[in-house]
Amino acid sequence: MAKKSFSCSACGASFSKWSGRCEGCGEWNTISEDAGLSAGPSGKSLGQKRGSRIQLTDLAAEETPPPRTRCGLDELDRVLGGGLVPASAILVGGDPGIGKSTLLLQAAAKFAQSGLKTIYVSGEEASAQVRMRAQRLGLGQAPVQLAAETNLRDILTTLEAERPQLVIIDSIQTMWSDNVDSAPGSVSQVRSAAHELTTFAKRKGISVVMVGHVTKEGQIAGPRVVEHMVDTVLYFEGERGHQFRILRAVKNRFGAADEIGVFEMTGSGLSEVINPSALFLSERGEAAAGSVVFAGIEGTRPVLVEMQALVAPSPHSQPRRTVVGWDGGRLAMILAVLEARCGIPFTGLDVYLNVAGGMKISEPAADLAVAAALLSAREDVALPADSVIFGEISLSGALRPAPQTENRLKEAQKLGFSAAIAPSGGKSVSVNGLSLRQVSDLTGFVGEFFGAG
Repeated sequence: MAKKSFSCSACGASFSKWSGRCEGCGEWNTISEDAGLSAGPSGKSLGQKRGSRIQLTDLAAEETPPPRTRCGLDELDRVLGGGLVPASAILVGGDPGIGKSTLLLQAAAKFAQSGLKTIYVSGEEASAQVRMRAQRLGLGQAPVQLAAETNLRDILTTLEAERPQLVIIDSIQTMWSDNVDSAPGSVSQVRSAAHELTTFAKRKGISVVMVGHVTKEGQIAGPRVVEHMVDTVLYFEGERGHQFRILRAVKNRFGAADEIGVFEMTGSGLSEVINPSALFLSERGEAAAGSVVFAGIEGTRPVLVEMQALVAPSPHSQPRRTVVGWDGGRLAMILAVLEARCGIPFTGLDVYLNVAGGMKISEPAADLAVAAALLSAREDVALPADSVIFGEISLSGALRPAPQTENRLKEAQKLGFSAAIAPSGGKSVSVNGLSLRQVSDLTGFVGEFFGAG
């Protein structure tokens, strides 16, 4: 008798027996029985039956790149890598109410107007509700076909008969496969529905866009294997209090990962932001203590954002460290380096750090801008308003050059900045109309701009 084995669909851990909770990742109801490699769909041995021989090609074989269809929303086309690729599977995640359905309805209308036969399948709303949204967005006459259905078998049968070029599924968590014995939204149902839709897309040459709900941690709900199945994973980000929305590619087999598209939420839907840097800095006034402009890179695009810091005496025994739009662990590291290498303590002080405009920054090149904002707020000294700052800080206090320095400087010069502060080293770069001041370590930076160190 063959020995049974079980595995977790969330983390891949293997077990000799079934249990309700995975000991590896702590998830519930994610453990299922594995069928052996020599077993068929029913679990029975395939015996000596031979499979079909697959076709092999040389690594050096030349193939034409896949054709792309642009929808006319330049920010979406940028994130997709230049347009929609046929037979691709795309997963779009985001917080509830952030605008995923609005974005995809606008994209569906644009693609349909460009000549693609497009079907929009909603498992959360009735067709009449989708029509109402389309009319509010001014898309009532777009040649998009609608359906309100959750039965996956019926959806696939309809798609096979209609032969569309683009299908939007809103959302994957509402889809129900009748060959899986669990409720819609469960791990097994989400995995099965995503597998069926992705396989169908590859087999029939249809592009499929699936909307995915997110957990409270910000990850797409369901097994992580879904993100491995699809070609592209996009996250739609933004703060409820801001009108800006960021579409970010975290995986893309047909383009650059970490590419972003910027949109603005208006009464008539989402509008593109052609120059995000100018918009993020539009409300910035005169030079103020704690305010620094960081020249960053998101994907292939240079973006200038304002880093704001506030340092105040704490009435609590445990000072607060509050961060919005940046990594809290990296803030703790910067504070420790400032105290250990420069002798500037933040003990007994509350520290607040904010990235203006609802932007989220993850690259290490923001270290120097954060340190400058913290020192400016602590010493109540405003840095020049016409300067941008970027650079990575090491634990020794040394400053490391940031990649794509020239692109950062050109973007700053284009927006009217006349000076930049960056680490020394790396390639020599000069931009007309912009002076570059280079520093080698954090101690020298503090001494030069704040008279300490």
